[in-house]
Amino acid sequence: MPVQTISWRDGRLFIIDQTLLPVEYLEIELSTVEQVWEAIRSLRVRGAPAIGVCAALGVVVGLSEARPASGKAAIDAARAAADRLATSRPTAVNLFWALDRMRARAATLNGTDTAASVFSALESEALAILDEDRRVCRQIGEAGAPLIAEGAGVLTHCNAGGLATSDYGTALALLFRAHELGRHFEVFADETRPLLQGARLTAWELQQAGIDVTVICDNMAAQVMREGRVQMVVVGADRIAANGDTANKIGTYSVAVLAKAHGIPFYVAAPSSTFDLTLASGADIPIEQRAREEISEGFGRVTVPDGVKVYNPAFDVTPADLIAGIVTEFGVLRPPLHESIATRLRAGN
Repeated sequence: MPVQTISWRDGRLFIIDQTLLPVEYLEIELSTVEQVWEAIRSLRVRGAPAIGVCAALGVVVGLSEARPASGKAAIDAARAAADRLATSRPTAVNLFWALDRMRARAATLNGTDTAASVFSALESEALAILDEDRRVCRQIGEAGAPLIAEGAGVLTHCNAGGLATSDYGTALALLFRAHELGRHFEVFADETRPLLQGARLTAWELQQAGIDVTVICDNMAAQVMREGRVQMVVVGADRIAANGDTANKIGTYSVAVLAKAHGIPFYVAAPSSTFDLTLASGADIPIEQRAREEISEGFGRVTVPDGVKVYNPAFDVTPADLIAGIVTEFGVLRPPLHESIATRLRAGN
């Protein structure tokens, strides 16, 4: 079964520390807002749906930490926690979607409520977000599994499995469900520089599930496609604009261009919470810039001379015209994506 990267047990928040995988599997507790903020920022928990769920539960952690004496103080503490967690990472819209839900729930409460009732209400809302993510990921798997043909070669980039969500994954949900249905296929997992989420996380998850997986370096994708080993590409997403332009881990755009050149369909899998219909196109998606050291001193070894500049965007944007379809809990959205997004996502069905 896919891993559960986020757990809420007896009013306490636990995550799998993904920075340690695949060498060490360690579950850690996050007991303060700053610990939740740091876990999101440092990629101990990562993946758009997962950081949204973690942030929602982080608001509840903030209430426990603050020990408010009144309902009003509890509401203020929740808002302060949400504001702080919103500064952790800028690109994945699920983070802001989840925090907005928590703020909206807090806004329905008032100063006459007790601190305990505020805690209960916000805990219930965060757990609803967690449960919805698990259900939606399963629906994505059901909707997308038919795309995985018997004997196919499937290439994926970064990690969009259970580690990137609260249970089953988005892009990997298609693979998990097809595997459960008895289909045989091979997965090529891009290493995904500079932090190797494909090699460290995707390969680990697929191996745990008993799925045939081969890790390749990012710059090998074109050769593997030319050899005829890949029949489809599927990736996750961190934010999708109204026209279908999609932000995902850096390197995804390159894979999409290569897939187009080789006549291979390129699919995105994401829940409706990843769509940002306030943005007309991907040109408006904020791109996170990460630390120089992730490239210059990756995994403890200096690989860039001192004084040499490093450019380290964490994401890129794949234009909608390179995408064959977006797999959601509502089914597969097909081109023209701006029309299918408008009719299916705005209608919520």
